[in-house]
Amino acid sequence: MTCHNCRSQMVKAGFYGTKRIQRWKCQQCGKRFSEPPTRPFNTDVRLSQETVVRILHCLAEGCSVRSTARLCDVEKRTVLNILKIAGERCERLLEQTISNVPVRDLELDECWSYVFKKEGHKHPSEAKDDQIGDQYTYVAIERNTKLIVAWHLGRRDRQNTEQFIEKVRSATADQRFDVSTDAFIPYNDAINVRLWDRANHSIVVKVYDKPEEGRERYSPGNFVTVEKSVQRGIILPYPRYDPTTLSS
Repeated sequence: MTCHNCRSQMVKAGFYGTKRIQRWKCQQCGKRFSEPPTRPFNTDVRLSQETVVRILHCLAEGCSVRSTARLCDVEKRTVLNILKIAGERCERLLEQTISNVPVRDLELDECWSYVFKKEGHKHPSEAKDDQIGDQYTYVAIERNTKLIVAWHLGRRDRQNTEQFIEKVRSATADQRFDVSTDAFIPYNDAINVRLWDRANHSIVVKVYDKPEEGRERYSPGNFVTVEKSVQRGIILPYPRYDPTTLSS
């Protein structure tokens, strides 16, 4: 370690405090310094690494923010801050590592959620606020390796769909692969424009029978079959599904 005062080499000079922080002494000018502590995420996080890991484990297991705060003996705002920092680091890692990946079969889908309130509960003054209401997480997963190739968060519209397909292009290698989507119309134009040189596009629609009337009328019907239509390229057929073998 180098002295901050005279730029000379320093030697160890014992530990300081109950946390045993390493102290250093300069033999040239006699200055003493403490070794800077390592903080989680290399940012201004005052919690110990064990506490941060425990918070992330609770969230990954599906615990709510309030229950995680009770289990880890921290404030709810602290849990939200840790979640935000961890998400930003994971997003940065994904962008740096998932690039030019060779894939065979990509499945694109969206997961529905909402921010603050559902779309139908918005006030007239909030109608044009895209930060409130329904939000969708676009996910591209490789069917054979289960690798998440790309993701995108936003509205289920043409603009966000094009941004999502652009992320898929940046993450995949320049070779031919199959990509399957649902019947959402903006997928066709986005894939034809941005993945025209590498993607064989097909639409996969699951067919269910009509649910019975009664106490289960809100439940979906029983799975019947899968209908697949080619939109671009030549698609290899999926394995035939037998509805009798599917678990309820």
